[in-house]
Amino acid sequence: MSDNRRVRAELEAKRAKLEEMRRVKRERQKAATERRTSDASGSSAARTQELDSLLVSLLGPTGRGGADSTDLTPSSSIPGTPSLGQPIGLPGPSTLSSSGRISRQSDLESSDRRSSATPLIRSTSSATDHVVDRVMTPRYLPDLIDIEQELFELPQKERVVYNKEVQTPSVETQSTHDIEEEIRRRLLKERDLEEEQAARDRELEEESLQLDKEIEQEIRELTEEERSSILAAPEFLDFVEQSSKIVQRALNDGYDYIRDYTVSGEAGGDDSEGKRVKKVCEFFDERYGKNRSITDVDWSPKYPELSVASYNKNPAALNEPDGIVAVWNLHLLERPEFVFHSQSDVLSVTFSPFHSNLVFGGTYSGQILLWDTRSKHLPVLKTPLSAAGHTHPVYAMQMVGTQNAHNLITSSTDGMVCSWLVDMLAQPQETLELIHAGHNKTAEVAITTLDFPDNETTTFWVGTEEGNIYQANRYDRAGAKAGLNQYDVYKGHSGPVMGLHFHPLIGPVDFSDLFLSCSADWTVKLWRAKSLAKPSTTLHSVPPLYSFDEADDYVYDVKWHPAHPALFGTVDGSGKFDLWNLNTDTEVPVVSTAVGSGRAMNKLQWDSKDGRRAALGGSDGRLYIYDIGDLAIPRESEWTDMQKTVSGIVGGGQTNGVAETDSARVLAGR
Repeated sequence: MSDNRRVRAELEAKRAKLEEMRRVKRERQKAATERRTSDASGSSAARTQELDSLLVSLLGPTGRGGADSTDLTPSSSIPGTPSLGQPIGLPGPSTLSSSGRISRQSDLESSDRRSSATPLIRSTSSATDHVVDRVMTPRYLPDLIDIEQELFELPQKERVVYNKEVQTPSVETQSTHDIEEEIRRRLLKERDLEEEQAARDRELEEESLQLDKEIEQEIRELTEEERSSILAAPEFLDFVEQSSKIVQRALNDGYDYIRDYTVSGEAGGDDSEGKRVKKVCEFFDERYGKNRSITDVDWSPKYPELSVASYNKNPAALNEPDGIVAVWNLHLLERPEFVFHSQSDVLSVTFSPFHSNLVFGGTYSGQILLWDTRSKHLPVLKTPLSAAGHTHPVYAMQMVGTQNAHNLITSSTDGMVCSWLVDMLAQPQETLELIHAGHNKTAEVAITTLDFPDNETTTFWVGTEEGNIYQANRYDRAGAKAGLNQYDVYKGHSGPVMGLHFHPLIGPVDFSDLFLSCSADWTVKLWRAKSLAKPSTTLHSVPPLYSFDEADDYVYDVKWHPAHPALFGTVDGSGKFDLWNLNTDTEVPVVSTAVGSGRAMNKLQWDSKDGRRAALGGSDGRLYIYDIGDLAIPRESEWTDMQKTVSGIVGGGQTNGVAETDSARVLAGR
């Protein structure tokens, strides 16, 4: 899932980058278009102005030989020369001839003409040979007298005339060259900038095309081969498995989202509602449960919504595993939360009460398997198929002990009882073979069911195929040896014992020496365990305290309720789920419910939280969950009422065809 988010983020980043590149490209194209337009409209004027400014920067303000160039005078170029820019006052107009003579003339007739016009007098200096035009404005015109006088002769010198062509040819040649170089330089720089911009545009275009290809590659339609490889990838399958479970849990939540809390819940109440048994759900998956039967069920000790069921073989599916174990979730109805495989039919299953992830199973081949919910379908540990362990079907198992010291006790139909350490299944920690010398053909005891009383880890009771119930010890203890107690025989059933359960140690009164058994003889028996301190030394038959004969078929399982002292449930071959309350009635069940399609119900297990729910495993491969409502809630007087009930059963002497025994007298003495 994190890879998908990363790929999506990279794709979005590429798209954003591509869009930014396209935007930059559009802006550059727009700027180039505007520049070309402005250059086309004012290129000549701009170039002229640029050239003018360049010339001014290179030559200065007098460099172009304009009007200011005529201001070059000898006084400005030669030091000590008087300035010719000011008029020189003379008595009258005079002309300096080339021979050095000064002639003065007066013409009274022409005085009016002179006063009306300003004469131009050209003066030639022999020192500088400059020709200067001077304007002379006489203020008055006096009478003039002609006088000729010889002055002196000045040596003739070569006349040098300064003009525009003489002053600026070299400067103009140098300036033109510099201008051309500068213009060439600027043109080259502009061309380089245009080439660099074009290269950038090409790179931008190439990168844009590359990003387009990458985006197209990432969002393109997958081929069938690629799609199949993705769908078959383990990572994808795990993601779909976990995500779909979460969605289905949310959809299967039974919370009423439109409940109106303003309406009083007391109105319209039904008095009989507390005695009604309601089916919560049924678990079935066609893929795993078709043509299979449920052989055992159990509840998770940590998660009250989880239950586990074991299944036998599907004879119609040769390629599927022979045994299946499915963990079901009350919030996930369509499919199991976990599925475990086995090479043999799984006949018994249990959650570890001390490790919530571990599930143990006993198989038809005799192997003990350990699955872990954190692992895959196959078991993480299993026992070897050898004489050191079980070689016959394992129908019963139970975890005994505490968190720091516990063992898994298993039994098989050949009379073998094994004790296992949960982290080492290579060989049993201890083995116990139950044999009975009184058996005719074989000494072994075919164990069909097994149970330990509460707070007991050494002594246990087993039900057998012959219908008898025996007490056995794991170790030697005071007054009893390890193995089967052959002398105390709990005889009362005429068929194989299918279920055996001791009363839980709950409440103020201890009824843990009472146990129930059910059999294929259609009956349920109530027993009291004989005192372990006084084992019999001769054959002694222990009869049941009471017999419940209401069933119409084999009674496959029986369980005391974990919270109510007088309540127990049974399931039978006709598909009925019966609830018995000994404080209410000992003749008939208080509630009898037909489960499912009428197929046989094989197993019953109460949930470990409060006993409100019962898990029923059917021979149709379906796991049914029933809620018994207020029937699971005991009153404070239930324990004293149970005492009276048991005392009445025992004190009645002959009850239901059961004779009073010394064990019953012991009960009456309590």
